[in-house]
Amino acid sequence: MTIQNSGTPQTSVAVGGGTVQAALGVAAFSLTFPSTVWGLESFGPWSLVALRNVLAALIAGCFLLGMRIPVPERRHWGGLAVVVCGVVVGFPLLTTLALESSTTSHAAVVVGLLPLTTAVFAAVRTGRRPSRTFWVAALAGAAIVLAFAVEQSGGALSLSDLYLFGALLVCAAGYTEGGRLAGTMPGWQVIGWALVAALPLALVGSAVALPFEPVHLSAHGVIGLVWAGAGSSFVGMFAWYRGMAAIGIPRASQIQLAQPLLTLFWSVLLLDEHLTPAAPIAAVAILACIAVTQRARN
Repeated sequence: MTIQNSGTPQTSVAVGGGTVQAALGVAAFSLTFPSTVWGLESFGPWSLVALRNVLAALIAGCFLLGMRIPVPERRHWGGLAVVVCGVVVGFPLLTTLALESSTTSHAAVVVGLLPLTTAVFAAVRTGRRPSRTFWVAALAGAAIVLAFAVEQSGGALSLSDLYLFGALLVCAAGYTEGGRLAGTMPGWQVIGWALVAALPLALVGSAVALPFEPVHLSAHGVIGLVWAGAGSSFVGMFAWYRGMAAIGIPRASQIQLAQPLLTLFWSVLLLDEHLTPAAPIAAVAILACIAVTQRARN
């Protein structure tokens, strides 16, 4: 997939690399829900979220300390607080609570609305206005995802859906603010400092939740916890924020339209869930929308 760019060859290479990095982040994120379901086999929802954040924060802290990265300036900590609330704490907690009663496939298609939500937050926060073609393709992709979600749920909303819609809002705010910060500091440092900032809360959450939620260790549970903490919360975020800094928040957010389809694939392969016949049709339509948004000029 080619992004049109009128800048220098170096700029074109940087944008192309940004697209690849954003795509790698989405690939890592696509395993988040299946790994969370596995993690819930061993841990309660509150314990799982707290422990995954402890693990991710320790990894991030080691990188920051080992590379002697200076503490961000005071003016950046307000934005980092938004990333903490939206991406590090809010989204993982709300989606984990939803997955206690929702299937991975259903959660994936509902959260498929995240690219459009992020684009709206970005337009309001940054003042940039993507082209009409961009918005038409983005709205079409969101409509396809929403129709697929309604078809899967039978048209009825549940408590898990409310959790998921709440997760959309807080995550979009965190992505937008994190993408803005990634324009002034390396993207991995954005998520790294956000994870470290959340470590005290994660430690307290672990200490409070573990005595009240039974732990039944299993291979699936441990793998799920490790991937959610190391893969999704750190490696995926590292690639995602670098990608957003290179190609812009709106374009990067539309690559995430592919995430529900990837998650559906993993839900079948890893969780033995069954999909409706509409899945391949939705996959082709959503990928077409991604192609259009990636070619549309800001």
